[in-house]
Amino acid sequence: MIIRNLNKYRIILASRSPRRQQLLRELGIRFDVVLKDYPEAYPENLKGEEIALYVALEKAKLFKEEISDNEIVITADTIVWCNNKVLGKPSDDGDAKRMIREISGNTHEVITGVCLFSALKNKTFAVSTKVTFDTLTDDEITFYIDKYKPFDKAGAYGIQEWIGIAACSHIEGSYFNVVGLPVQRLYRELMDFTS
Repeated sequence: MIIRNLNKYRIILASRSPRRQQLLRELGIRFDVVLKDYPEAYPENLKGEEIALYVALEKAKLFKEEISDNEIVITADTIVWCNNKVLGKPSDDGDAKRMIREISGNTHEVITGVCLFSALKNKTFAVSTKVTFDTLTDDEITFYIDKYKPFDKAGAYGIQEWIGIAACSHIEGSYFNVVGLPVQRLYRELMDFTS
């Protein structure tokens, strides 16, 4: 019954991420995937949560001219924030190794900014999760990168993959946020957005 209320709307997920698509499906929400290219650029003065919120909103604004009254666009941006800087998606093997060395034996934040966008209103929110990794050897880092090729992932890792199972010693906050979408908070925000 509750999810049926959402079915009055066409929900659009503007994300290529198979992980985000799977999590939204598992929440029981019907949606269409519609993609638009956004360079994920942001002003240099932004920090942490501000970056994720800015990019999520800018992605949503791309739909402004074409969205109808019964449509809701969901956009998201996930960053890894470590030692007061962003670890984005790695450009190559060497970049991925550098990022994983930085989070190895360290605690970092995974921050996802989400935007709910309709013709009438929009709402942005961010969820942050602290993740602690054991120290990884160079052999372990190389093994992970060679086998899992994490080049489409912020911080060069997927928590649901080998590295998360073998090295993640502590999580404070939402696990699903680290996977790529804070679905519990998203569900609550969608309920509020459509009420």
